[in-house]
Amino acid sequence: MKKKNHGRLMAAAIAAGVMLFASCTSTEEIAYVSDAVRDSAVAISGQFTKGIQANDLLKIYVESETPLATVPFNQETNKIAVSDGTVMNPGASAVSGYLVSNNGTIIFPVLGEIQVLGMTHAELAAELQRRLREQGYINDAVVTVNLMNFKVSVLGDVARPGQIMATGERLTIFEALAMVGDMTIYGQRRNVTVLREENGVRTIGELDLSSKEVFNSPYYYLHQNDVVYVEPNMKKKKTAMRDPMIMTYISAGLSIVSTLSSVFYYYIMAKYYNNRS
Repeated sequence: MKKKNHGRLMAAAIAAGVMLFASCTSTEEIAYVSDAVRDSAVAISGQFTKGIQANDLLKIYVESETPLATVPFNQETNKIAVSDGTVMNPGASAVSGYLVSNNGTIIFPVLGEIQVLGMTHAELAAELQRRLREQGYINDAVVTVNLMNFKVSVLGDVARPGQIMATGERLTIFEALAMVGDMTIYGQRRNVTVLREENGVRTIGELDLSSKEVFNSPYYYLHQNDVVYVEPNMKKKKTAMRDPMIMTYISAGLSIVSTLSSVFYYYIMAKYYNNRS
């Protein structure tokens, strides 16, 4: 019975230590936009993207009530489509997507070179529809444009660091964190770095995710190829500076103490019963 009580006391002590360690992190340090008024509404101003940029890979698809008319303009069909047993466009490129050149242009089938730099996907779609109709190719053309290589890297104190792929034109910092499993308890919400390179210019931004002002930051909406870095807090940094084997040493030490305690206990009990006999 005494041995069981001894084990329970040790378990309780360990549990208390874990609770004490966890309590050292304030809830304010891990809360997002803690200063924002709940049940409030704020109008969203500005756009979340600078539009199409060099090296963007665009997927452009043309639709019509006359599918055969769209064949020369769609990469998915213009190489293999057959009319009366003859391949219509045997020399078409097999590469999927339209890569925006450093000059901000794409080469679109039949229409030729088109300047797209800075245009939104909707604006480019409207421009292609206009040209296809006005030049007499497809009177009822409907064009959709999507970004195929919208990627962002998230590093630091998050659950699953790595590169994420997004669809569409919009990705917020909170959506990116959700895609990598959120920050760990050690990540600094007040000091998140965003590294951005656009048009030959590198900028380094800082986000305070604990403040509602994050919504007004130009880095709230992430851009193509952004790198997000979540810095660890001081507690994590201090832990990293210690011997990485410290927990192994502590665990081994506790095991030795427990073993010695058990041996000492049995020694005392054995001596006690020997004296009685």
